[in-house]
Amino acid sequence: MTLVGVALGIAAVLIVASIAYVGRRDRGRLSSADDSAAHRRATTEAGRYAAEGQVRNPDTGAGW
Repeated sequence: MTLVGVALGIAAVLIVASIAYVGRRDRGRLSSADDSAAHRRATTEAGRYAAEGQVRNPDTGAGW
């Protein structure tokens, strides 16, 4: 029973250490201006595509 407790304790420590490492690593990254520009461009294109779909296939409200 002691062996199971030790194994679970080691697994818990490894999981917490992994989460802490990934959190610190990702916090150090800075987003560039290219990331936000790409996001704006993709959002604009998605909105345009959705608007064009409404023009091509308007909802008739028939429910089917």
